[in-house]
Amino acid sequence: MDQIHLKATIREGKGKEAAKKLRRAGQVPAVVYHRGEKPVSVAVVDKEISKILHAAGGENILISLTIEKEKKTRPRAVIIKEIQHDPVKRDILHVDFNEISLTEKITVEVEVVAQGEPVGVKQEGGILEHSLRELKIQCLPTDIPKSIDVEVSALKLNDSVHVRDLKLSEKIKILNDPDTLLFQVKFHEEKVEEAPVESPELEVIREKKEEETPGGGEKAAEKPAAAGKEDPKAKEIKPDKK
Repeated sequence: MDQIHLKATIREGKGKEAAKKLRRAGQVPAVVYHRGEKPVSVAVVDKEISKILHAAGGENILISLTIEKEKKTRPRAVIIKEIQHDPVKRDILHVDFNEISLTEKITVEVEVVAQGEPVGVKQEGGILEHSLRELKIQCLPTDIPKSIDVEVSALKLNDSVHVRDLKLSEKIKILNDPDTLLFQVKFHEEKVEEAPVESPELEVIREKKEEETPGGGEKAAEKPAAAGKEDPKAKEIKPDKK
């Protein structure tokens, strides 16, 4: 994998207001992390980092980062650790870089991509199931592939591809279980929608409604006498005194 060149400047201000000011000026706040060293707060040009992400796909990008006015004279080899986007506008809000050594192997996850259309799909009416989307590998930063391409054109119905079937460069070590399923051509079963069955409870309720009187059903329970008013039927009858 070739390195992409990017320039950055030391970022002085911190906090939300300083970050907003940077974005208004067309820059993106970022941090460079390196093992055993203090993180470095920097800023990169929004258009430049967006161009890199668009061209390289956004993952496992090997970048040669030059930080202006830094004591180090050589560029830093970094990869993108994390990118924060605005949830609505999708603008880049913040970037985290990890500084790496070009002579030390690193562990990354690479996208698994199907190449071709299986025979079992074109001629036998099956569907291709993609079970594992990313493969965990270990290699030197310069040997990271953009994707793991898997040829699936020869797959017939019920054929499958597992991790153990992959033939990659000797420079790349696969860390996933060899028995992990990647692709499989399965028979496509169309689901038949059944008519909804009425619940027995609804039938009982309907029968009860039919048995109700035409005048609106059972008489409502008699309301209790209003507070403060005496019910004439409730008066106590006292015997006459002689």
